[in-house]
Amino acid sequence: MEKSELIPIWSEVKRELRELLPDHVFYSWIEGLKPNSFEDNLFVLNTVHAIAPQIIKQNHNDTIIKAFKKVLNRDIKYSILYDDDLARQYQKDMKKEAAKSRLYISNEEEQSARVMKNLTHMQSVANLDLKYKFENFVVGNNNKRAYGCAKMVSENPAEKFNPLFIYGAPGLGKTHIMQAIGHYIIFNRSDLKVRYVKTVDFVNEFMSKFSPAADGRFKNVTPEISKFRQKYRNFDILLIDDIQFIEGKGKTIDEVFHIFDYLLNKNKQIVITSDRAPKEISLPERLTSRFIKGVVVEITPPELEVRIQILKNLAEVRGTFVEQDVIEYIAQNFRANVRELEGAFNNIVTFAEIEGEKITLEYAKNVLKCELEKKALSYDVIAQKTAEFFSLKIDELKSSARAQKISKARQIAVYLCREMTGGSWESIAEFFNKKHTTMIYARDNIADDIINDKELENTVNSIKNLIEEN
Repeated sequence: MEKSELIPIWSEVKRELRELLPDHVFYSWIEGLKPNSFEDNLFVLNTVHAIAPQIIKQNHNDTIIKAFKKVLNRDIKYSILYDDDLARQYQKDMKKEAAKSRLYISNEEEQSARVMKNLTHMQSVANLDLKYKFENFVVGNNNKRAYGCAKMVSENPAEKFNPLFIYGAPGLGKTHIMQAIGHYIIFNRSDLKVRYVKTVDFVNEFMSKFSPAADGRFKNVTPEISKFRQKYRNFDILLIDDIQFIEGKGKTIDEVFHIFDYLLNKNKQIVITSDRAPKEISLPERLTSRFIKGVVVEITPPELEVRIQILKNLAEVRGTFVEQDVIEYIAQNFRANVRELEGAFNNIVTFAEIEGEKITLEYAKNVLKCELEKKALSYDVIAQKTAEFFSLKIDELKSSARAQKISKARQIAVYLCREMTGGSWESIAEFFNKKHTTMIYARDNIADDIINDKELENTVNSIKNLIEEN
């Protein structure tokens, strides 16, 4: 379908969405979407915001499908793709608009600025880092449950999941998602007192309230202890990071127990993070039982797609254009955690700025000095093993056949090509003789279904084992 035919369709859909979605959602995420193509019942839209595809699909998917159905009188599928060229033009336009707007600041804008200043002060008092928001938290299979629980806690504090215990290895985004809860509550429930604290700081603050006796031991109580306890009991939302650091600290363990017990009895929300599950931390059972009273959820290392999206977000925040092949190179080499991923990205961008170099794939390789350690896999091998598993031929996977068995096998092969090689969508599409948007849709289908479909998960893992044995 020609683009000129897409515009009126999308305009009608937008009219529907304008009625169905809140203003801040519509104007932040929907208004700027541009129609790209409509083929094989898939309507493709472009966005200038790297995080938009993630946010829109997670929060407004059903509403968008409903709007399309009302306009077109049938069920269709849609996809939202980030467009680098469109984004660069958008950034230029926004800079021009910002320069103009500085000349004309209305009373309403001044009032809005004052409100934002007050909120920023509240965030400072709560000890929150301004960069950790839900809006820039990239959601994937590795953290979807933690994200869902965090959103429910932020929208309805102390009603569900209290306490919320999030655990996982360092650098996976536990602090980010915890502080995002605090930011959300400050912006939407300014009547509630929020406090974020690292366990190490909590321990140091608590121990500083004790006075040493002549024999070097600490006296039991000082007047400052009562103030300390009252301070933490006054918070409506307590966010305590890296709780594992209270291991072996008897006095602090007792104090944490009493503070938690008090807050839970008063129906105050507690959120905790750790590098281990509650029962893997050496703590008294009475405290561990408090941790698991609500819900315990794990964050695992991010898959390739999430790592790529994180890097795109970093580039957008820094206002730096980075080619897709550079993004994918970093994502393929730094898999363990988000912290390493960000460090690698920052090194490349910073050195490029200092040295006045363009960020190319060759430059990125020179800075990072690392190459992929995994065994190189060809799409042929992956497709061959997938076809054999389903008693099919590779030609059938590459064909336009839509039989359920062939379609499912094709989608799994596409999913494995992307996950196991990190290959570009264009190269995968070329191999399967399909459009890259169709490949993205195929991969997303499997990624979504595999979460709740144990049989599908077993099938994918079985094929993966066959490929790795090759």
